Formats: sequence, C-alpha cells, structure tokens
Amino acid sequence: MPNDKQEKALFSVEQLSKPSKPSKSSKSVGGIVPKVDDKASKNQPLAARMRPRNLDEFVGQAHIVGPGKLLRRLIEADQIHSMIFYGPPGTGKTTLAQIIATQTKSAFRQLMAVDTNIKAIRDLLKEAKERLETNGATTTLFIDEIHHLNKDQQDVLLPDAESGVIKLIGATTEPTSRSVNSALVSREHTFELKPLSETDLIDLLNRALKDSERGLGNLKISADEDALRHLAIISDGDARKALNALELAATTTPPDADGMIRITLAVAEQSIQRKMVVYDKKGQHHFDAISAYQKAMRGSDVDAALYWLAKMIHAGEDPHVIARRLCVSASEDVGMANSMALLVAFAAWEAVDRIGLPEAKIHLAHATICVATSPKSFSAPVAIDAALADVENNRTQPMPDNLHDKHSPGTGKNFLYKHPKNVPGHFIAQDYLGANTTFYTSSELGAEKGMQEKVENWRKQFQEVRRQAAVPAVSGKPVTLGKCSDCHYAIPAYAEDFECSSKKNSLANKRVKPDFSCDCFELVKKS
Repeated sequence: MPNDKQEKALFSVEQLSKPSKPSKSSKSVGGIVPKVDDKASKNQPLAARMRPRNLDEFVGQAHIVGPGKLLRRLIEADQIHSMIFYGPPGTGKTTLAQIIATQTKSAFRQLMAVDTNIKAIRDLLKEAKERLETNGATTTLFIDEIHHLNKDQQDVLLPDAESGVIKLIGATTEPTSRSVNSALVSREHTFELKPLSETDLIDLLNRALKDSERGLGNLKISADEDALRHLAIISDGDARKALNALELAATTTPPDADGMIRITLAVAEQSIQRKMVVYDKKGQHHFDAISAYQKAMRGSDVDAALYWLAKMIHAGEDPHVIARRLCVSASEDVGMANSMALLVAFAAWEAVDRIGLPEAKIHLAHATICVATSPKSFSAPVAIDAALADVENNRTQPMPDNLHDKHSPGTGKNFLYKHPKNVPGHFIAQDYLGANTTFYTSSELGAEKGMQEKVENWRKQFQEVRRQAAVPAVSGKPVTLGKCSDCHYAIPAYAEDFECSSKKNSLANKRVKPDFSCDCFELVKKS
C-alpha cells in the first residue's frame, strides 16, 4: 500500500468531487498528481480555469466525441477501456482524461511520466490489485506524456493493463508507433485528436470573455473580431495557447477613459508575436515534414514544396538536413532529365555552410524551385537498383581482359584496351562487361530525350563485339558472318561441323560456332 504521503496524493472520484483548499500535502508525490477541484483556483492560467468539465463544454474533436461517436458512448456508459489519446498540444487530451475521472465509478489515478519512476508505478499497481481483490473496484490510471516513460517503465504496466487490473489511459504528442511499446499499443485503442479549427478557437475565446466565474467575464473587455481571429490563426489549433494569449492581452492592456479594455488587432499581435509550429527535430514531425517536402518537389508542386520548406525553416530545422534532402531529390527524382539540378542543389548546400541562415533560405528556395520545376526522370535509381540486384542474385561476371589495369600481373604486352581518344568520334566498340545485360532505360524527358536511341545503338555494337570475341581463331579456315532472320543479330560462323537446330530460323550461313547462339535458336553438332 502507498505510504502516508502518497495516500494524501491519491483521490477517488468521490473525493475529487468535493471542493478542498490547496495544501502542502496535495503536491506531486512520486509522479502522482491530484485531480484539480471543480472550482478552479483564480491563480491558475485562464486555460486551466476554462478547462471543460464535461462533454457538453468540450469543443472540437467531433469525430470521436460527437453525438453517437465511440469515445462519447464509452464515457457516457462508463465502459472505459484502455486507450491512448494522441495529438498535438492543446487539443484536449488531458481534459478528456479529467472528464472521464469525474464520470467513472472506478478509482482514478494520474501520473506525470516526466517525474515518475518504476517504484511509484509498482506501488500504484499494487494498490490497484488490492482494491480489486478487496471490493472488486477497478482503477483507471491516466499517464500524461506517456512517451516519456522508458521501455522498462512501460513494460511494468503491460501485465496489469492486459489482465484488467487497471484501465490505462495514456496521452502523448508523439505517434504511438514510435513512442509506445508495440505490445502496449496492441492492447489499447488509439484515439487521434486533431488541431482545433479556427472557428472552435474563436468560440473558446468568446466563451472565456463571457464567463464571469472562471473566465474574464468580470472585466469590461471589448475584443475586435479580427483580433480574436488573429489569436486563433497564430495559435495553430492549440486552445491553451489561444486562451493564454487572450489573458495576456486582457491583463496587460490598460482600460480607456470609459474603463473598457479594448483588445484590438495590434494588441493581439503583441500578445502572441510568433507562431510556434508543432515540430520536433528528432521525432515524427521532422520525418513527416521532410518527406512531404520531397514528395512535393517530386510531384512538381513548387508552391507546396516552398510551404514545407518554410515550415521547416520557421520551426528551426537544421538547414543541412534540408540541403541533404534537396540533393537526394535532385538525383532521385530529377536525375538525367536535368542534371543541372544536382549542381544547383549542391550549391545551395555549400551556401548553407558558407553563408548560413537567415540568408541561406534564399539559396534553399532557389534550389527547391529548380528541382520542383525540372522534368522528372527516375532512370538513375531504377538503373542502380537493377545493377545491384544483378550483382547480389546472379553469377559474378568475370572481368574482360581488356579492362584489367595494364600494370596487372600477366598483362604486359597482352594489354588489349583501346582508348577512345585515339579515334574519330571518341567511341570504340569493345567489351566492357562480358555479358549482354541491360540496366538503364531512358525516360525520354528533358535532357534524356533521344538518349535511348543512342544507347541502343552503342549496345548493339558492344553485343557484336562480344559475339565476335566468342569465336576462336581457326587456322586455315576463313571466318564468315551469318545473321539470324528472327533476332537479326550477326552470328559468327565458319567452316566447322555445326549447324542451327531450329527449323524456324534461316541463317545466311548455317555453319556456326559450337555452344554459341542468339536467343532464338540452338546449335547441334552435325552427325
């Protein structure tokens, strides 16, 4: 059982419903936080005082607490199961847990994950087991910011959450797939809370202005419509931020001659000067933003790409991370269709190093526009993936003799490589691989237009060289060439006792080299 100090910090629903004066014994003990009285303290911030007390006062999240929706039915029927509330700050996660606390018949306990430990969790679970064994009463445990619990702390909760000793409610701003153990997630229903709409936030602000018991209704305040709209927009779906900004505006603006506190647009702008984007540089918001950024560039939506770039810059993202993704997209998505995009992207990266923000935002925007508006070709990543698959899954190709370094042992005078610089056009058809394998296919867009025809012409010449190289020298016998009428590849042929076995093919010369053929016929030795 909990010790004396912890017992004072634990409240059942019956105790929570009775007003009480704050005391030293009600402070957080071992991470266990007492539920706030129904009559909110006047010393609390406006956002805390205006916290909804029931579902009728709750604003937003109609997709889960609207009439007939699952969470509303569970709360009203007191059939709470283990669940996780996931969403950005100021959307109502803790508020929903406290509404459940006032309506459930089970004992309600709350932990703050940031300052708890395994011992406090074990003590609470032990108390819950004894309560269940003694009078059959269940315990609802709410853990705020559950993603701050480490793996061992989360694992401690798993057996009792699974057996029903506790009904676990977690609140997190991090995606559960990254922040909560998969075993725990699989046993809980996840409800995602969305940022509040501009209309919802304006309704909350007007409610606070009119509420004389918990809000600002006891003050003579006149708030302009555009001022409230500005607070709602800059708050970016966060009710706590909007209400705190309104309180700051109301308490710092001197009344006029008529005793009226006038909250104008100028006052609102001073009260919430910078929009703070919900963003974490190492969490899901980082990965989502950088992914959306590249997808917009790949999709040629230059405006969307610039928006996601601006969001990352505003949120304080490392500009090197942005520049790196720019370079990736320049080759992965643009590639051969506009090779200049890669140079522009690397130049932007260099500008980030040499100039830095805020000026480097212009170079990042320059490169972003270049990549987004360039024609797209995916031939480079497709080609290298195909080549890697061949290396990993097929027989390793022996290197043709002419490719060995001239200083390699055994090469000497037998060095066969011919340098293209010594011939007109700087092209020599020689064997560079030893097999007729194809990896690259042109997209025929942008700078790649016409590339496929050129590459195919080279390939045919390389294939011809390989076919001729496969014919051994035959002393005293003239070498001739035949051609397959189906595939039209030239077939090395000479006066030997071999012939084509396929009746459907006609060769200009049926006498061909043993075990050498095109794809459409076979060779057999003459009987």
